[in-house]
Amino acid sequence: MSSELGQLRLEQLQATVSTYADMAKRPRPSRGWLKLIREALGRTERQQAQRLGISGPTLHKSEQSEADDRITLGQLRKLADGLECELVYSLVPRRPLTDMVQDRARAIAIEEVGAVAHTMSLEDQRPAAERLRKQVERRTAELLRGRWSDLWR
Repeated sequence: MSSELGQLRLEQLQATVSTYADMAKRPRPSRGWLKLIREALGRTERQQAQRLGISGPTLHKSEQSEADDRITLGQLRKLADGLECELVYSLVPRRPLTDMVQDRARAIAIEEVGAVAHTMSLEDQRPAAERLRKQVERRTAELLRGRWSDLWR
């Protein structure tokens, strides 16, 4: 995949997941969404279990599993459907994906240029700081134009 296509896909994905960023910052209810919504609807465990065709203890365990982060997505989807809710599943990056890729390319460039500069300094030929900065910028740009999968080896 070309780096231009990769950049486009990355920006499109970033735009999509950014819509969930505010939700990711909000704490999940300590008792879990299933129980919170069921109770907000005024349904007892027994009533909700009957709607789902499961036993009360099974529903109780499922609600507890969700609150404890131990529930499967399939089970959560089924229980959400029983509450007439949609399950929305997303991974929300803690920082922009474009920054992650650029930071990784820059870290590699700094490492590579630094190794050469170190060898040159052993020979009393260390380049000036400004020249090193420009070499890092140039190498970072080269890495970003290449295959991004190479950044993560």
